[in-house]
Amino acid sequence: MHSNSPQPDNDARLRLLGELLRLQARAREQESADALAFFMVNETHRLLPYRQALLWQGDGDLLRAASGLATLDSHAPLCREIVRWCRQWRQYRQPQRLDADRLDAGDRALWQEYLPPHGLWLPLTGADDLALLLLRDSPWPENELRLLNELAGAYGHAWRSLTASRRRRRPRPNRRWVMAGLALLVAIMLIPVRQSVIAPAEVVAHRPALVRAPLAGVIDEIVARPNQPVTRGQVLLRLDSRELQNQLESARQQFAARDAEYRQAQQLALSDADAKAQLAVLASRREQGRAEMAFLQAQLARTELSAPRDGVAIFDDVSDLLGRPVSVGERIMQVADPQESELEILLPAADAIALSPGAEVRLFLNVAPDRSQPAALQQIGYRATLTPDNIMAYKLRARFQQQEALVQIGLKGSAKIYGERTVLIAWLLRKPWSSLRVWLGV
Repeated sequence: MHSNSPQPDNDARLRLLGELLRLQARAREQESADALAFFMVNETHRLLPYRQALLWQGDGDLLRAASGLATLDSHAPLCREIVRWCRQWRQYRQPQRLDADRLDAGDRALWQEYLPPHGLWLPLTGADDLALLLLRDSPWPENELRLLNELAGAYGHAWRSLTASRRRRRPRPNRRWVMAGLALLVAIMLIPVRQSVIAPAEVVAHRPALVRAPLAGVIDEIVARPNQPVTRGQVLLRLDSRELQNQLESARQQFAARDAEYRQAQQLALSDADAKAQLAVLASRREQGRAEMAFLQAQLARTELSAPRDGVAIFDDVSDLLGRPVSVGERIMQVADPQESELEILLPAADAIALSPGAEVRLFLNVAPDRSQPAALQQIGYRATLTPDNIMAYKLRARFQQQEALVQIGLKGSAKIYGERTVLIAWLLRKPWSSLRVWLGV
């Protein structure tokens, strides 16, 4: 009679061997590294039982996957501790049994609280810094370690194939093309370009005649209107003359009294020696009164301000001038020839470039932004001053090469000023370099 006891053991070995082959084949069928990672931590259970499986990846120093979880929070406190332990175990190149006794007291308590007692470190052959951590309640016998080591070789080969194919798909730059690209970039950066800057501009009068206050007073009447054509001698405005008229009337009365006193002294001088002696004093006082009266008459005449030349009256608004007190010499308005204008440009100090007289300027008026008016730079401000917009700017002046009818005094726009030639890289880095110098205090 023959014994049949070895048959179940052979069947079990054949089943394990068949499952090992199926897992190896399925691992090679995975289409991505993520799919393979999920497969390894979950499907390895078909070969040998375990309670928990984790996949550690040294490239990134993280847990890539965990059994039973679709996604893993690698920043969780327990995950960070396990990653720290894996860094210590990465030295093992062969399957290695693990337990809490290999750790210090603090880590041992953490393992005993959250993890099964028996662990297995299973490095994947051929895949650098990649290992499975298998955990269960029973020890790992030697024959199971041999099976898992065979499976680890297949897993490592499949992982290397996936990651290597991804690296092959990523095009590597040809050194020759890289050098050619760098040379082209350098050549482009060395292309000579003309520096230019854009600044706000206004059409102003060229050498206008200034109308200034001849005496201190208050503006009483504006006869002319803004931009009104005027002729030489035409009255533009009047100052308040009431106080001068009162003073003139008082001076006239004083003169009349002194004149009467002088005439009376003349008659008495024929018979009275004392009256004759006072005659010179009275004559002097009468002439003084005449001079005061003449002075006040002249001042009264100066309260009317006339145009010093033919042209147009240039000022902002009548209401801004009416009732405004003015001092001697204060500018009130301008009279200029509308055909003689120039361009006033306020170039912000932060945008300043090297400029010289004669530089090309193009004006783009706000009323006609599609057309440019050519001009030439004539004057460059010596230093920057504060503009009404609280911006430090240099004041520049340019003359129009050929003034068109569109260009009228008072119109505003943007002026593009062309400077010296430089290379493209210097032009691109001009503002960043200027800001860096300010920040560094150089």
